Amino acid sequence: MHQHLINASLQVLPIIQNKHPYKWIDEVIEIIKKSGLTYDLGAFATVVEGKYDEVMKLVNDVNEYLFKKGCHEWVMSVQLQIRSHDNITIAEKLENA
Repeated sequence: MHQHLINASLQVLPIIQNKHPYKWIDEVIEIIKKSGLTYDLGAFATVVEGKYDEVMKLVNDVNEYLFKKGCHEWVMSVQLQIRSHDNITIAEKLENA
């Protein structure tokens, strides 16, 4: 994949049995913060910005974390926005908001 910046919307929905789902979400948010990627935290999803490989690494890191920490089950929704020959940024999308 190219080395331009892409955007991804990440949403994790824990199907929980052992703790409140917001506690899992808070832990996922910490992983996103520590990733070094630009992000915009929302009520239902978080948008991250980075190179394709960096974004996919974050997706993997979140899933590995939940697995290793014993989250019983979860649904992860990922939407990617990619331009073939240029960056796409969160700031650009929010310019006229």
